[in-house]
Amino acid sequence: MTSVNLGSWVQSYSIFNEASRSRSRSIPIPRSPVFNPLRTLTLPLASSSSSNTKRRPVCSVPSIYSVLTKEDTLKEEQDPQKPSFDFKSYMLTKADAVNQALDAAVPLREPLKIHEAMRYSLLAGGKRVRPVLCLAACELVGGQESTAMPAACAVEMIHTMSLIHDDLPCMDNDDLRRGKPTNHKVFGEEIAVLAGDALLSFSFEHIAVSTVGVAPARIVRAIGELANAIGSEGLVAGQVVDINSEGLTDVRLEHLEFIHVHKTAALLEAAVVLGGILGGGSDEAVERLRKFARYIGLLFQVVDDILDVTKSSKELGKTAGKDLLADKVTYPKLIGIEKSREFAEKLLNDAVEQLRGFDPAKAAPLIALANYIAYRQN
Repeated sequence: MTSVNLGSWVQSYSIFNEASRSRSRSIPIPRSPVFNPLRTLTLPLASSSSSNTKRRPVCSVPSIYSVLTKEDTLKEEQDPQKPSFDFKSYMLTKADAVNQALDAAVPLREPLKIHEAMRYSLLAGGKRVRPVLCLAACELVGGQESTAMPAACAVEMIHTMSLIHDDLPCMDNDDLRRGKPTNHKVFGEEIAVLAGDALLSFSFEHIAVSTVGVAPARIVRAIGELANAIGSEGLVAGQVVDINSEGLTDVRLEHLEFIHVHKTAALLEAAVVLGGILGGGSDEAVERLRKFARYIGLLFQVVDDILDVTKSSKELGKTAGKDLLADKVTYPKLIGIEKSREFAEKLLNDAVEQLRGFDPAKAAPLIALANYIAYRQN
């Protein structure tokens, strides 16, 4: 069977070889060691016969409810001697707290139309993975939920903005999001654009005004991290390269990695890092959280690529197969579905490894979230 080490594919650029993203000169952050999730991964070429190797669940301490099934039930690991972390209850509790905070942060007020549009997408449901990651990271380093809640809401506001804009006719031209008509289908394109703009600007105001009990320097540092994650060298960069890559036939793996770590992983990374900063984490702890987040950020998009070609629109709550129709480059397109799944499992293992050494009980939510991202069905 022909095989190739994917590490050799990554040449001049890799987000995982960057010591750290550019940051404000007034707030230096120690550079983290060079690492690369593709270095040790050897996969069969997509044209090779499928591997019969079964996917193994990721082991962690403590044992957790690690996998969400299609019906959103949770399977407990078999060892009865280990304590279990109730991921479902945790997510329900945290998501409810986030939803209440979002509802309070963006009330219905004049002008009614724009706030209706903002709330329509912001409160449309969703798994709230990004804000929960922010809260979990804050609590991991010893902070309180209330400390990071404004930042968690800000991340969700920015994520919602990106979805509203993604769905526009000039972008992905989608009619369905979270099982409901997209924002521009309800309010029109003009209002949808403005609703996204308003959420983006308010997200930074919300962190600056509503974060309490945190040193001003840490708040400024957090705002700088978030701005960097979504700007022309972050989320926007990924979007631009993704758009310009449609229809290309000669796309290398490092090119695809650039798209995903910017378009998707950057905001997930920001969510985790903001929680670590605002929770009072040391520079070392924050950088370990950054590595964890980069792995799960890329993992999120690899899984998204797989789901896009293996699930229906009804199952996903959004239009399935749109990447294929748009002739976008994806991991299944480059290396095949089974190899993409193997890559996802490696990213998951590497992510969990970054949390070793933290208090196992406090790390359990992040480990569970990483497992959920890997094994989600929509």
